[in-house]
Amino acid sequence: MEKLILIAGLLLVGGYFSYIPNASSANHHNKIEITEVSITMSDGIRLAADIYWPAGADKKDRFPILLEYLPYRKDENRARNYSLYSYFLEHGYLVVRVDMRGTGNSEGITIPYEYSDIELDDGEEVIDWLSQQEWSTGSVGMFGISWGGFNSIQMAMRNPPALKAFVALMATEYLYQEDVHYMDGIMVAGDSWMMSNDLYNSLPGAPDFKMDEEWLRNRFNVEPSVYTYMRQQRDGAFWDRASARGQYEKIRVPGYHIGGWYDGYRNSLPRMLENVQAPVKAMIGPWDHYFPHNAWPKPQIEWRHEAVRWFDQWLKGEDTGILKEPAFAVYVRNYHPPDPDLDQVHGYWRWEDGWPIERIENHSWYAHADHSLSTEPAGNATHSMTYKPSMGLEGGGRTMWWGDVTPDQRPMDEFSLVYDSEILDAPLEILGRPIARLRVSANATRANWVVRVSDVAPDGQVTQVVGAAFNGTHRISAREPSDIVPGEEFDLNIDLHFTSWVFPKGHRIRIAVSNAIWPMLWPTPMQMKSTLAIGGKNGARIDLPVVPPGEEYTPNFKEPSSSPALSGYEVIDSGNISGYAAINSIQHDPDTGEAFGVATNTGATQYPWGIERFEEEIEHRTSDENPAYTSVVGRYKITEELKDRRLDFEQNVEFKSDEDNFYLTFRRWVSVNGELYKEKAWQEVIPRDFQ
Repeated sequence: MEKLILIAGLLLVGGYFSYIPNASSANHHNKIEITEVSITMSDGIRLAADIYWPAGADKKDRFPILLEYLPYRKDENRARNYSLYSYFLEHGYLVVRVDMRGTGNSEGITIPYEYSDIELDDGEEVIDWLSQQEWSTGSVGMFGISWGGFNSIQMAMRNPPALKAFVALMATEYLYQEDVHYMDGIMVAGDSWMMSNDLYNSLPGAPDFKMDEEWLRNRFNVEPSVYTYMRQQRDGAFWDRASARGQYEKIRVPGYHIGGWYDGYRNSLPRMLENVQAPVKAMIGPWDHYFPHNAWPKPQIEWRHEAVRWFDQWLKGEDTGILKEPAFAVYVRNYHPPDPDLDQVHGYWRWEDGWPIERIENHSWYAHADHSLSTEPAGNATHSMTYKPSMGLEGGGRTMWWGDVTPDQRPMDEFSLVYDSEILDAPLEILGRPIARLRVSANATRANWVVRVSDVAPDGQVTQVVGAAFNGTHRISAREPSDIVPGEEFDLNIDLHFTSWVFPKGHRIRIAVSNAIWPMLWPTPMQMKSTLAIGGKNGARIDLPVVPPGEEYTPNFKEPSSSPALSGYEVIDSGNISGYAAINSIQHDPDTGEAFGVATNTGATQYPWGIERFEEEIEHRTSDENPAYTSVVGRYKITEELKDRRLDFEQNVEFKSDEDNFYLTFRRWVSVNGELYKEKAWQEVIPRDFQ
């Protein structure tokens, strides 16, 4: 690729740095201008921002503004931003990308955790600043995926006057149960995403990578945010602060929500449609954690066309017709085999008027003593199983949460209570959140339950359709957990995650119940046995949301547009397709009952200032004989190969437990040309709080 061309050596004009990089694509010949600017907060801290201008824009004109507000280092992400924003620029918008306080090239102390008051206070000031610039119409929209989708929702809860609409992709409004820390109320195994993100946030800004006392104080020496989450193991005020769930009335800004069937944040879409009183639309497709125009799995769509229609409606005051269309676009998933490398999900798009959908019927399927599954109630029986903490290691997928395309579930089913239907004599479509209704007991004070719904093909392959877990100590309240009384039966109603699936004729429905799903979720610390009641009023069953056959009304989404590429930025090593460390070795010790898997990932990118390399290795280890002694050990390394020096930023994390406590140790260090420059360590013992 061509070198990045700087105009006038980063021309300083009125406090702005401006340059025009080269663009290359099959049908894109114009240049996009990027202007760098600092936005000063009320406490004097300056946030670094890039303004993306449409080709040939007259700086005397006024534009509606789209904001993406992230901690993910805008300078390193310019190639991504350049390509992503081009569509919005072609349709009359400026796009502004802002580095959060203490990240990238912004000043200040690194944000203490996701969606803090500091982050959101700054966000309000940024929106106000954007609305007052001479090149602004005063109307601002927000958009983003993941973190950027989360804070778009959260800014809408604050309703700053200039924020007219938002588009949130792959995000949730329920921070305790559905973020990456305590999925389903159970601690995620080591919070590996946050551990690696803490290292990235400690880096000085590119391209200078200035390592002075201010950098040491504000970034390198700042406590990793993982500690904050570890101190918040139950639901409560900490999570409520930025969660829209339970306070939907705060949202008065029109929102468009986009999710994926293979993304862990999809439950929010039906809740937003049902509960938010402001104008709201939603779309869910067959995607993992990606923007839909370049998503995996396929098919992809040009979601930005729909976003532009949404923003035109609210920021430009144009009647785009988008409000006349049904509120919810759903991609109906047809069967596919359990292939983690699946390229395309077969199915079709369908409009729905909103949520809930009146024609959906609840069909109850009952577990029977012979391990069958039937629509007929069962006779009384009790099934028991021995807790296997390592269960799930072979079948959890790359992300190790309730998303992604998982491998064949038979290795997991071997250690679960499994119930199969008869062969279906007709296709069966489900859409919604199945509910597992169980009556259970355990001979220990702590136990989790995991329920998975799968599709069993005639050849025996088992494809996971959906699942969920439940922390047994939260059976009364996740805010005030309580020990399980050993041997005492109690009822659990487990809402499985939002799903769509068509079981084909000739296939079977399978329900699998277990007490663990490792290494997605941290195992409970005691050996135990659990029971499942069969038959009777409260015997085990699953309620499936069945869609009856009927007329179809299909959206007509556009194919993805070609996007320009930014020269000077080149991916050398893309790593795993999902971006998450993938388990590539699994070992079992039959003598100790210990099982462990090692996940690795690498990456490398060429930037105008040098090459950045990333290495990640995570060891997940637990013991079926003594699950209290579970551990996750992560090793992360970022190397900056600059013209004048080589910088190695490294971080080792040990995350261990016993029956009573978690033990969290961080060691962070940086070397210059192979010589140790600085190091810092944190160590804390944190009591297990019903985890």
